[in-house]
Amino acid sequence: MLEQLFGSKTRVKLLRLFLNNPSQPFYLRELARRLKVQLNSIRREIDNLEKIGIVKVQLEETKEQVKEKGGMKKYFLTNVDFILFPELKALFIKSQLLLEKSFVNKIENIAKLQLFILTGVFVGHKGMSTDMLLVGNVNREKLAQSIKVFERDFGQNINYTIMSYQEFKYRKDITDKFLYDILEGEKITVIDKLLRN
Repeated sequence: MLEQLFGSKTRVKLLRLFLNNPSQPFYLRELARRLKVQLNSIRREIDNLEKIGIVKVQLEETKEQVKEKGGMKKYFLTNVDFILFPELKALFIKSQLLLEKSFVNKIENIAKLQLFILTGVFVGHKGMSTDMLLVGNVNREKLAQSIKVFERDFGQNINYTIMSYQEFKYRKDITDKFLYDILEGEKITVIDKLLRN
């Protein structure tokens, strides 16, 4: 949907990455590797985003460059002072919700779940030990394929945990820290046939 609106898949991938990581600087080759896009496409779209004002340049001297030639390394960073930054961020969050809904529907179709919880990147907390908890019977191969496609569109890696009902019950009984961090933390419960009673 956003590709049609913005006219370029690469531009949408870049915008999603920059808007989701507003304080993180990126250099061109890193962007090309991370997004799996040709360097020339990245360069062209970065130039467009810089002209518009969404992205700004940050120059940094690295230790190697100081020793050798005194050059500067060019990084690109989200311009959070861009006048339309809040609106762009809101638009991408809404499109992300549509993407997530479609993804959740796919997961529900390839698994018989008793519990399905989204946490971590889905609730804005990066760095958690898992982003999805699935309890039940899951076709692991189809799940892995669906997650791979979703990660490409979402622009972030997704960590997921699959448990059988027996493992879930055991971990719950022994008050497993990993499980309780998920259950007591911020989360979106998609399916719950285990906890509501």
